[in-house]
Amino acid sequence: MRSETPAVPPKIAVTSSPGFFVIAVLVLAVLGSGAVLFFFDPAQHRFYPGCVFHSLTGWNCPGCGATRAAYQLLHGHWLAALHDNALFVVTLAAVAGIGLWWAVQSLRRRPVKLTVPAAGIWAFLAIALVFTVLRNLPAFAWLSP
Repeated sequence: MRSETPAVPPKIAVTSSPGFFVIAVLVLAVLGSGAVLFFFDPAQHRFYPGCVFHSLTGWNCPGCGATRAAYQLLHGHWLAALHDNALFVVTLAAVAGIGLWWAVQSLRRRPVKLTVPAAGIWAFLAIALVFTVLRNLPAFAWLSP
């Protein structure tokens, strides 16, 4: 009596681009969040989440002021956004540039591989740490929101 090996199920094909539904949900979420942020100033409305790190230590974390910076960017106030959180503004510009590059490459039907090398992650974390330390020093108070 010979035992038969069970059939191996076929592999699930993974597409390189997300489906229409995923893109539609992401676009609606971004537009909805942007509309709330556009119409309700974080400096005046208290329903936005607060920073736990700041409430516990009194220090500004690298994300402190990012919501206010996003509000300022939506209203075209670039310098005010840089004052609220310069790291957020610069990072957002870099992410937008990468997204634009990805879109152009996709439209040209070129293969796109978005990977972040470990060195890039460590460099960003080091920059965020230096930014955090500097914005909490009196000499660099202009970096604090």
